[in-house]
Amino acid sequence: MTGPTFLTSSLLSSVPGVRHAFFTRQGGVSTGVYDSLNVGRGSRDQPAAVVENRRRAAAQFGRDVSELNTCYQIHSAQTVVADFAFGDDSPRADGVVSARAGLICGALAADCAPILIADGAARVVGAVHAGWRGALNGVIESAVTLMTGLGAAPARMVAVVGPCIGPASYEVGDEFRAQFEARSMQNRAYFAAGATRDKYQFDLPAFTLSRLRAAGIAACEWIGRDTCAEADFFFSNRRAYHRGEEDYGRLLSAIMLDV
Repeated sequence: MTGPTFLTSSLLSSVPGVRHAFFTRQGGVSTGVYDSLNVGRGSRDQPAAVVENRRRAAAQFGRDVSELNTCYQIHSAQTVVADFAFGDDSPRADGVVSARAGLICGALAADCAPILIADGAARVVGAVHAGWRGALNGVIESAVTLMTGLGAAPARMVAVVGPCIGPASYEVGDEFRAQFEARSMQNRAYFAAGATRDKYQFDLPAFTLSRLRAAGIAACEWIGRDTCAEADFFFSNRRAYHRGEEDYGRLLSAIMLDV
């Protein structure tokens, strides 16, 4: 049996006592549009396949699937602290942080930006689901605040933005851009000219990195992989829409304190 394939960041790998993985879509049991490591319980995939895929992902950390903590994601700025294993009772939120060893903090995505954060000295980690709405409304800052409450410090934190839709793939319109400009005209920097005068290319990775830096995390990077452009490796909501597919799988990005 081939196990799940995943990417790692040298930045996070340098943090002692912390394990992480940005899983690809490869190495699971799902079929069809969910081929093959779909971990999204909110998808219309076979539930048994999703459970097995989540089990395989948790096994890469040497943990039981019940210890894989992911949220019922709602594109919000809400984050939660995990002091225990959620199991099947997932909170409605878009970020999970923990200071408890052996609990896996996970974020699901299929174009949105998954962000893994660690403070090795304080032994606090977090996983954030940052779509454009959550990133604009403060989900990153919310996670950093909760981690700080557990003893972490932004100046010590390391953060990595995982595979997400890249700027070359993310075409948006005037109404989308206007929401960012309403917050700050400096947000114009994350929009490039599109194919027509009313279209733009939005740089989600750069915007999330700007929010991380504004929250005090200087050590941050994007892993540099575009989910929409790399069909063999990643699920993508936008690609599925353009292909007329009825649904799409969800990728997992996860982080854990070693026991």
